[in-house]
Amino acid sequence: MDFTEIESAQVVAKSFEAADDPRLRELLQGLVQHLHAYVRELRPSTAEWERAIAFLTATGQACTDTRQEFILLSDVLGVSMLVETINGADAHPGTTASTVLGPFHMTGSPRRELGDSIDDAGAGPLCVVEGRVVDTDGRPVPGATLDVWQADQHGFYDVQQPDLQPAGNGRGLFTADAEGRFRFRTATPSHYPIPTDGPVGELLLATGRHPYRPAHIHFLVDAPGHERLTTHVFVADSAYIDADAVFAVKQSLVREFVTVDDPEVAAAHGVAAPFTLARFDIVLARS
Repeated sequence: MDFTEIESAQVVAKSFEAADDPRLRELLQGLVQHLHAYVRELRPSTAEWERAIAFLTATGQACTDTRQEFILLSDVLGVSMLVETINGADAHPGTTASTVLGPFHMTGSPRRELGDSIDDAGAGPLCVVEGRVVDTDGRPVPGATLDVWQADQHGFYDVQQPDLQPAGNGRGLFTADAEGRFRFRTATPSHYPIPTDGPVGELLLATGRHPYRPAHIHFLVDAPGHERLTTHVFVADSAYIDADAVFAVKQSLVREFVTVDDPEVAAAHGVAAPFTLARFDIVLARS
């Protein structure tokens, strides 16, 4: 079969027919069909295609052990969120909605005890987060592992500022108790911009898009016999709550972070008033 504009996709797709893995063959042939249709429709010039290749090359070159520029690109194009939506609550009704992993889950979180603070820098203002991990029948999931991480009050993760933040700041690995309960202290999260000093930042600038994310805390929840969940809890009154640069906000994940001035309530949580209190219950799907 000749390689022509009309037949190009079929020619290339056929070259993958010998792939032993049927799913790999399906994914590659589907990619070829859609990519060639895109090129035929929009008809990029050679210079435009070379610029696209240069952009992808620069994206790869921006990746390090602590930064994943390709995940950031996937995030701002909405692909990360689409994949999470397809594989998350839409696939498992009644469970907590999933969201993007983000580009900064690049290092292990230190193991901490329930009630510990993940704010090693002591930046504040103080926040207490508590909740339960349950299944879709409301039964507790004892021993569930919760990996949590967030940016500091200036919008930076520890891996972005190794000279300013202690390693593991804003991160914690917790184990839910026998009733599925968890709790930890942290700095009240703030909205922040995603990194704009690389190719993805240049893309946003060139297209007039802002780089900001609303205030949130990341969760990665695991438990034997249950599906892994990647999600966030979002601060209800945060800036950009309706305009997340990576499209990750779902209303079911928005919570009030309530300011508490009552000394007795503060004492019950082992902190001093005032502080911010948020509750975030998590529902896992059974495997």
